[in-house]
Amino acid sequence: MLRPLFVTGAHGQLGRAILVEAKRRGLPASGRDVDTLDITDETAVRRWIVDGQPAAVVNCAAFTAVDDCEANEIEAVAVNATAVGHLAHACNTVGATLVQISTDYVFDGAGSRPYREDDPVAPAGAYGRTKLEGERAARNAAEVLILRTAWLYGRGGEHFVSAIRRQIDNGNPRLRVVADQHGCPTFCDDLAAACLDLVDRQARGLVHAVNHGATTWHGFAVEIARRLGSEVEIEPVTTEAFPRPAPRPAYSVLDISRLETFLGRTMPTWQDALTRYLEDPCAR
Repeated sequence: MLRPLFVTGAHGQLGRAILVEAKRRGLPASGRDVDTLDITDETAVRRWIVDGQPAAVVNCAAFTAVDDCEANEIEAVAVNATAVGHLAHACNTVGATLVQISTDYVFDGAGSRPYREDDPVAPAGAYGRTKLEGERAARNAAEVLILRTAWLYGRGGEHFVSAIRRQIDNGNPRLRVVADQHGCPTFCDDLAAACLDLVDRQARGLVHAVNHGATTWHGFAVEIARRLGSEVEIEPVTTEAFPRPAPRPAYSVLDISRLETFLGRTMPTWQDALTRYLEDPCAR
C-alpha cells in the first residue's frame, strides 16, 4: 500500500488544491490545519507524523498576513520557522520528504531580471525574514524540497482576484491599483500539480514555482476585468499611494527554468491560468 501524503494548512487555498489534486490522481492524502494540529507543538507534530508514516509532508501552513508579521514577528517566527524545524525532524524519523512552501518575499525586490534559486536573498520585511528562516529550518530534513512561489490565488479564500471581482460585481466605476510592483500571478491548481509532479520525480533542493510570465498588480487587474467583460476604469498608481506597514518587493519575478527542467514541460501562462480560474463556477 502506498504511504500517504500529508498536508498542513489544509484549509488554505494551496492546501485544498494539493488535496484535491492528490485525490484526482488516486493518491492517499490527508490534511491538518490549526483546528486539528498546532504545528508549533513539537510533540503533536511528531505524533502525527510517526503515527501516520507519510511518504511526504507538504507544509502549506504559514503566518501569511504580511503586515501583521511586522507587529508580531515573534509569532511569525514560531509558525514560519520554528515549526518547520519540528516538521523536518519528525520527517527524518519516518524517512519522509518535507516539501516547504516559501515565498518571493525572501528577495528585496531591487532586481531587474527574474530571480534564480542561487541569487542572493535579502528580505526587506518580517514576513520574508521568517519565511527565509523557515527555508533554513527545512534543510534539517534529510529529504527536502523547498518551493518558492508568489501571488497565489485559488478556491476557498480571499485573494487579489476575488477582491477585484468583488469590486467589479459591486459596481465600482473606478479602481486604483498599484502599477510599480512586478511579479508572477500563480493559480494554486497549477502549483499543486507541479508540486505533486516534483514529489513523484523525487526532486530535491530549492525550486522556484509560479505560472509562466509576469505582470504588475495593475496589469493583473486589467486582465481580470477584461476577462470578466467589465469596462471598469483601472487607474495605475504607485506603491506610495497605498502606504502599508510592511514593505513589498518592487520586482519579485521568479525564474522557473529549473522547475520546467524537472517537470519536462512548461508551466501554463498566468493568463491561461486566470481564464481557467474565472471560468470555474466554484471560483466565486
